[in-house]
Amino acid sequence: MSKIVILGAGISGHVAAAHLRRKLSKDHEVVVVSPNSNYQWIPSNIWVGIGRMKSEKILFPLAPLYKKKGIGYKQAKAISFFPEGDKKEEKPYVLAEYVTGNNKGQQEKVTYDYLINATGPKLNFEATEGLIPGKNKTYSVCTYTHADHAWEGLNEVIQQMKSGKKIKILIGTGHAKSTCQGAAFEYILNVEQELRRHNVRDMAEVTWISNEYKLGDFGMDGMLLSYGSMTMKSHEMVEMIFEDRDIKWVLGAGVNKVIDGIAYYENLEGEHKAETYDFAMLIPSFSGHGFKAYDKNENNITKKLFKGFMIVDADYTPKPYEEWSVKDWPETYQNPSYKNIFAPGIAFAPPHAISKPRVSKNGTAISPAPPRTGMPSGITAKLVADNIIDSIKSGKKSLNHKGSMGNMGAACIASAGYGMTKGSGVSITTYPIVPDYEKYPKTQGRQLGKTFGEIGLAGHWLKLALHYAFIYKAKMRPFWWLIPE
Repeated sequence: MSKIVILGAGISGHVAAAHLRRKLSKDHEVVVVSPNSNYQWIPSNIWVGIGRMKSEKILFPLAPLYKKKGIGYKQAKAISFFPEGDKKEEKPYVLAEYVTGNNKGQQEKVTYDYLINATGPKLNFEATEGLIPGKNKTYSVCTYTHADHAWEGLNEVIQQMKSGKKIKILIGTGHAKSTCQGAAFEYILNVEQELRRHNVRDMAEVTWISNEYKLGDFGMDGMLLSYGSMTMKSHEMVEMIFEDRDIKWVLGAGVNKVIDGIAYYENLEGEHKAETYDFAMLIPSFSGHGFKAYDKNENNITKKLFKGFMIVDADYTPKPYEEWSVKDWPETYQNPSYKNIFAPGIAFAPPHAISKPRVSKNGTAISPAPPRTGMPSGITAKLVADNIIDSIKSGKKSLNHKGSMGNMGAACIASAGYGMTKGSGVSITTYPIVPDYEKYPKTQGRQLGKTFGEIGLAGHWLKLALHYAFIYKAKMRPFWWLIPE
């Protein structure tokens, strides 16, 4: 009998738990440790943040589902890692602390044979002074509670516009090293369309602010893509979309301070500037959770497990941008020091950024961190689960399932407005996610035909269909596993 412990119940953790439970007999134990009581389909937070979908539609409680499926569940947060056990406990374990109920605050050694660290990122709002969801007129759509607050704030300024007040809206990234530009891109397009639906578009100045060097970088160094019968650069596509919707933009901006209605930032020229606003949605930087790790003698071995995020089978040798290679990226997400520990999704430490790093004339690093959300999170979680399943069933360590972001594609459908007849979506499929400049030297590291963009109502329908399909899949309804990650 083996015991697999999964930290986190987001996309990666939930996908791994579902596949493990389906493919392993009940002789083996699958346990999820997560401080969250609900599963949430994060991509639909955008629609919650514009008031077009209730947050109840994008979440469901984890405990009843896990009980029904035979998955253990502890509503607790991981505190520290003991991959060799300690002087009293021979088995490796994670020290976890319960966050609710009668045992709130109680700590437990959760032992394991295999550990999947799917804790995702810490939303590092404190890295930017004053950036607090719901305060200083700034909001977030990173969680469903944030998105609820964002809609309250947005609705308030919409009502002010209806009363005749001119409003400034600022949406983008709230730190020089933020990632997840795609979520902010989705949100600004949805907000812009909602302003039109409420007949107040002419009362608002809408501005995009980002740490990107060019529009459409998305933390992936931009892309050359097929667009209909044309070939187009992603920055040209996004410029076209923004100009068509009269959205202004500020690029190469590292926001470092927010006070009530003013975002201060430094740009790549080294200038210190500010943007005023009445409503802002600024994505924070992501960081690791600051976990500590100890050996059996309780010596600190954190550096064997963590480099901010968890260390896996990547090449972390420091290199200049010109020497970066897709071969640097991990394939199995296995920790090299402790072979029974894995970290799929956002929890693994990337070897380096994907976008070219840039610094301001003052030496401030201002460029996007690499994205690992959405489709890559699900795919890497499934392959980690499959390797553990193979190892348990064969009795031999197996790493036959591999998948690097350098040979993996991703489909991203950015909602650009909600509505069955008036909605829109920007569909971008990228292959590979990490550009391979050796294999595709003439097309900016991507394979044309598999890297393409589309804009239109069909994109909205597809995004809506995926919402219902992935909620169905997450609830583990009949034949859920037929829906791909």
